[in-house]
Amino acid sequence: MNTKKTATLYAIAAATLYAVNIPCSKWLLSRISPMMMAAFLYVGAGMGVALTGLIRREESLRQPITRNEWPYVLGMILLDIAAPILLMLGLGTADAANASLLNNFEIVATSLIALLIFRERIGWRLAIAILLVTLASIALSYQGAGSLRFNSGSLLVLAAASCWGLENNCTRMLSHRSASQTTIIKGFGSGLGSLLVALISGETLPDLLWLLPVLLLGFVAYGLSIRCYIKAQHHLGAAKTSAYYSIAPFLGVLFGMVLLGERPGALFWVGLGIMIIATLLMIRDTFVGEGQP
Repeated sequence: MNTKKTATLYAIAAATLYAVNIPCSKWLLSRISPMMMAAFLYVGAGMGVALTGLIRREESLRQPITRNEWPYVLGMILLDIAAPILLMLGLGTADAANASLLNNFEIVATSLIALLIFRERIGWRLAIAILLVTLASIALSYQGAGSLRFNSGSLLVLAAASCWGLENNCTRMLSHRSASQTTIIKGFGSGLGSLLVALISGETLPDLLWLLPVLLLGFVAYGLSIRCYIKAQHHLGAAKTSAYYSIAPFLGVLFGMVLLGERPGALFWVGLGIMIIATLLMIRDTFVGEGQP
């Protein structure tokens, strides 16, 4: 299997692993406060990846951070503190399916920042795919009462998606590093930062009974997902990896149907059709290349 195909599989794996986050977090938020939830999701990611790295004896975990990398590391950590807190707060009033779909705006933010700031090339197929994904999100967002009624919860989810869009580009500048090392930096840096914010805000530590599933969810939905995402970014770039990652919100809706009993309306299937076309365009953009028909 060639490098691009392997990187694409990593991007799809990252999306699938992250997709369980919103429906599972929505369920756990009835037992854990939002900021504590955000903090321990990232702590779980850092702990899990650090443990697996030690077991595998990865030498790259000891590679020091250079002076030129520090701005991107700090930006990555700060944005990863803000984004999950905004998402968890948003989930307090937004339903899981709606939040999953609104989170798809991360793709738009990632791609525009990659194009305008980092001068990353975006081909016409990918541009059309991003537009179609956005249209699919709008169509799918009509399902359920008040889906496109942008209440405070929806706006917080959109803010979280925008933070992650900028964070993806910071992470892209560190993609030459070990995926495990970057994930550990994200996990412990953002997790401990979010924990400090939660404690200052007056939130209390969760019971151990509920802390363990949050740490496990963090390892799967953030740790393993981020690790796969970084591996994909190294070969595909921020915009293309984000485009493949666009299936995560769609999968989040499906997981919400299974785990929370949510049922989509007729427009769900319209969105599904648009999403399939967009995904095919992304695949052609990656495997065929812009210079070919």
